[in-house]
Amino acid sequence: MVSKPFLAAGTAPTPLGTVDEVMGRLRAGGGRATSARRALLHVLFEARCHMSADQIAHAVHERLPDVHMSTVYRNLEELQRLGVVAHTHLGHGAATYELASVAHAHVICEDCGALAELPDEFFRGLAEAAEARLGFSIDPHHFAILGRCTACKQTGPVGRPCS
Repeated sequence: MVSKPFLAAGTAPTPLGTVDEVMGRLRAGGGRATSARRALLHVLFEARCHMSADQIAHAVHERLPDVHMSTVYRNLEELQRLGVVAHTHLGHGAATYELASVAHAHVICEDCGALAELPDEFFRGLAEAAEARLGFSIDPHHFAILGRCTACKQTGPVGRPCS
């Protein structure tokens, strides 16, 4: 699955107002408005954290017990293809999903797992340089940059000690 490229300077993703608005956009684009898709969108609109496909499927299943995991995965892929949903790889765990209009970049501490969300401005220079020098559009929302937080840097060498 290919993600949409990082936005050029001065642009922003189209805001997604409500589940009904997204469903209307999907129908206008020839998509189907299913109860499973509506439930999945409700879960994403109500999410207060990054959610894996399994977590999303569990939340959808609480609303609609007959919805299968494969249906959730297919819907996530289709919503991502349509630019409604973005997925991110946060370290070594499962990919997480969120509405594309609220997507942001991440840094994660390799030692303690601390996560920080970064605004797009952090990557403007990199995005502009990659485009100018390589003709390549980047998507910093797709993965997390690993490093060490302030607290872990103060504790000594990289990595956890062997037990």
